[in-house]
Amino acid sequence: MKKLKYALVHEWLTPLATGGSELVVQEILKYIDEADVYALIDFESANPQSYLFGRQIGTTFLQHFPAARSGVQKYLPFLPIAIEQLDLREYDIILSSSHAVAKGILSSPQQLHVCYCHTPMRYAWDLTFDYLLRSKAGRGIPGLLTRYLLHRLRQWDVISANRVDYFIANSQHTARRIWRCYRRRAEVIYPPVNIERFSVMRQKQDFYVTVCRLVSYKNVSAIVQAFNQLGHTLIVIGTGPELEMIRQIAKPNVQLLGWQPAEVVEKYMAEAKAFVYAACEDFGIALVEAQACGTPIIAYAAGGALETVLDIRQHKETGTGLFFASQTAAAIVEAVEEFEQLQAKFQPEISRLHASKFAPEVFEQRYIAFVEQCYQEFKSGDFSQSGT
Repeated sequence: MKKLKYALVHEWLTPLATGGSELVVQEILKYIDEADVYALIDFESANPQSYLFGRQIGTTFLQHFPAARSGVQKYLPFLPIAIEQLDLREYDIILSSSHAVAKGILSSPQQLHVCYCHTPMRYAWDLTFDYLLRSKAGRGIPGLLTRYLLHRLRQWDVISANRVDYFIANSQHTARRIWRCYRRRAEVIYPPVNIERFSVMRQKQDFYVTVCRLVSYKNVSAIVQAFNQLGHTLIVIGTGPELEMIRQIAKPNVQLLGWQPAEVVEKYMAEAKAFVYAACEDFGIALVEAQACGTPIIAYAAGGALETVLDIRQHKETGTGLFFASQTAAAIVEAVEEFEQLQAKFQPEISRLHASKFAPEVFEQRYIAFVEQCYQEFKSGDFSQSGT
């Protein structure tokens, strides 16, 4: 029997790209190691510390564009045409890991394409107006051109969704967004979270922590404003374009540590009284990582958090956190004050047990089984489960 040839396509592979989508790529390659990897750009295979070190990666013309390594997103209008230049005709199964354009590769009717969708392209859909408001390219005459380019990008995004045979979503929240943007159904398979790298800390210290990229939609400024009022110690770990703005508004009880290595992040996560999060995430791996440490969550009640955190007010025996209803400093203040009253009710072992539902072996079992099911349906010509 002919051995199947796999291609795995992702957007970009750089030392700065270390989020949940890259963890999914890394995990898939553990099970399908023979897959050839493709991306718009690759600066990871030359990194001795990377899981991709020494691997041959297929790239596009964007690889040679100036400053592509520091952020190929600056070439946004070129991303769709670039991904379409990857020649994958020799493969039987194409697996894409997509949060922007990876799903848009060209394939033939003889090839199966399964897309693990982390999110429909945010700057084309949910974050369009936020992007226009905060970017110089969103105002005046340049703003008209930017709006037109985003309009065309949305058209391409919908068209390219029809090149996918089967979608996988990283949460029910993302599955709903896939349906809203593409009118395609998606199988929900939660991403892998390496909970074994975290140890449960039962004796917590007297501080709160948040860990994320400091970009506008993460809403860290609201968290900082809340703790300015509360006076409790808050540790902020992460860097990004909002770092200086947050530094200017933060009072002495708020400590900004910037980027930190994994062992430092793990230490603060494990020792914190609670992990505070104010973004609407598609999934939110950091929330699961904090629970793996036995650390309670205080999170905005939206997105993937509703699928990964159990509010102790509704789940009195198994609660792992509590939610606040709006992304405002006032709502966060109220939630933290209520947490102070409920803190003794949280059990670190319960949080750890809940986090284990998102372990890599769970992802492996579901992902491999779904791809195999898709291939059998594809070969038999039965597309009744494809979501079309």
